[in-house]
Amino acid sequence: MARKLLPIGIQTFREIRERDCYYVDKTGFAVRLAEEGKHYFLSRPRRFGKSLFLDTLKELFAGSQELFAGLQARDRWDWSVRHPVVRLDFSGGDFKEPGYLRANLAAQLAAIERRTATERCADTAPERLSHLLETLHERSGQRVAVLVDEYDKPILDALEEPEVARASRDYLRGLYSMIKFCDAHVRFCFLTGVSKFSKVSLFTGLNNLIDITLDPSYSSICGYTEEDLRTVFGPELEGLDRKRVRDWYNGYTWGGAERVYNPFDVLLLFRNREFAAWWFETGTPTFLVRTLAERRVHAATLDGMLASRKLLGTFDVGRIATEALLFQTGYLTVAGVETEGGRKFYRLGYPNREVRESLNESLLDYLTGDAWRPEEHLGPLRRILQEGDFAGLEERIRALFAAIPHDWYRRNDTDCFEGHYASVMYAYFASLGQDVRAEDSGCRGRADLALRAGGRMYVFEFKVVERAGTGAAMAQLRERGYADKYRHLGVPVQLVGVEFSKRTRNVERFETEPA
Repeated sequence: MARKLLPIGIQTFREIRERDCYYVDKTGFAVRLAEEGKHYFLSRPRRFGKSLFLDTLKELFAGSQELFAGLQARDRWDWSVRHPVVRLDFSGGDFKEPGYLRANLAAQLAAIERRTATERCADTAPERLSHLLETLHERSGQRVAVLVDEYDKPILDALEEPEVARASRDYLRGLYSMIKFCDAHVRFCFLTGVSKFSKVSLFTGLNNLIDITLDPSYSSICGYTEEDLRTVFGPELEGLDRKRVRDWYNGYTWGGAERVYNPFDVLLLFRNREFAAWWFETGTPTFLVRTLAERRVHAATLDGMLASRKLLGTFDVGRIATEALLFQTGYLTVAGVETEGGRKFYRLGYPNREVRESLNESLLDYLTGDAWRPEEHLGPLRRILQEGDFAGLEERIRALFAAIPHDWYRRNDTDCFEGHYASVMYAYFASLGQDVRAEDSGCRGRADLALRAGGRMYVFEFKVVERAGTGAAMAQLRERGYADKYRHLGVPVQLVGVEFSKRTRNVERFETEPA
């Protein structure tokens, strides 16, 4: 198989096909959507191929048959029918400024009017959109395909300016309502975005949208499957450890059995031949990390969160469920689906190593005021765990907590609780790529942390000495037999009791003993 051009940053279906780039065929999904329904909504994280799929829909409805040679849609679509297409794209621009949304939308509508030789009939955007849809339908004799890319970006950009965000939300509500009002002129409607705002807040008028975000049959509508890597990108896989590729980048799912890779990660890996947090580094999650810290959401509790379908869609200005925020932005994915009392629940988890390490590193950065330097810890920590150097481990833990500014504690009272220390320790080990589990359950309780590294199993218990008393951490490890769960692994098990002081906000007592 000959090597082709990697479509890095190319979101135009025509360019990918005409330049003979690698392309993972998603056209079958496009045809199926058009055949089975009319109004759709899809939420996926940034850089997951939403814009490319939307552009594929544009070329399909426009009847660009020559671009679909050899693809699934080629023999499944009536190419004799061409539909007008109205596409709105909010992926560009900075919508923090009041009034920018109106100006941006006016410019987009003006461009469509010029391109289609349609006379401007009004000053307000909803009325201009209505006139466009009606005119294009009447002129061509075919209903219009309406495509909206990153429908929510004008709101998300301004989340830290709530008044601007609410104004943008209310303005867009009127625009999207017009699509339903003009339903007689619409053949197909598809909206994409990162988040799913509730129908009450944004889609009151467009309440007939079919949300395929968590539809298992569309789980791989964006992203690359394992089979895609093998069949499409075969030449690029030479020299790469497939197991390592999966560990770093595979793992996203939206309720389906098949897991997918983030396309951006895969393409950058193939170009640079280096494993790195390519996707994560393109968007620093400052708002996310600050929100988690302000809500006192411990890093140790993120992996394994349970949420209902309704909760995952609870997203609005000033009312964002933690689970929805993490899921919709791509920092957690569906790890499993559970049913209880006839209701479906989603067990969330980190999709892969990239997100797990990078998010926890960002949390530590926030806690330590950027004093945290992972490169200074990674090598020494591996040696310490490999050699069972417990004095070195205590020294590392002390240095970590010493890096957290006292000002951080003045804004929080978390230093009173064991959960805070467990959370920091979880973020520490996870950010350095260690196999760590929080609240690992056994028959007699749950250990705070379980870490497998260096041919050993480390079982941690954390206590605040002013609350529990001296020696309580190790006593609990012994009395509850936390080590019993790990004896079948055939590796040495080490108990580690760490007691912190509220006064010093650091280690007061550090005990270890073999189980």
